[in-house]
Amino acid sequence: MKGSYVLVVELTEDKINQVGKLGRIHFKKGFYVYVGSALNGLEHRINRHLRKTKKKHWHIDYFLDFAEVVDVFYKENETREECKIAKLLDEQLVSIHGFGCSDCRCRSHLFFGSRADIMKIVNRLGMTIHPI
Repeated sequence: MKGSYVLVVELTEDKINQVGKLGRIHFKKGFYVYVGSALNGLEHRINRHLRKTKKKHWHIDYFLDFAEVVDVFYKENETREECKIAKLLDEQLVSIHGFGCSDCRCRSHLFFGSRADIMKIVNRLGMTIHPI
């Protein structure tokens, strides 16, 4: 299965943490949404993000050390749509500059906002919920 996905993540307290080469980032308590894609193994990629024990490879791996995925949504497609989704999220939520986008020109692939606002956007994208 190929496609794009979003992780809705909850952080229960303010945290300052090292995120790979991005450096130390201050994360506020609340809800975040991360967008990614997997054009070769979408199910495997989502399950990797849900595992607690893994080698840190992406920025999101560092964030998930201290935050919890509360919802996962996906959309099957043959082309990489994560940047299109990130642009939509960036227009309506607060971006965490440079996070998860070292291989593209997006401002970010991690965004902060209310859970209600995040869910409105996800619902408009027509994504399918993935069981956690």
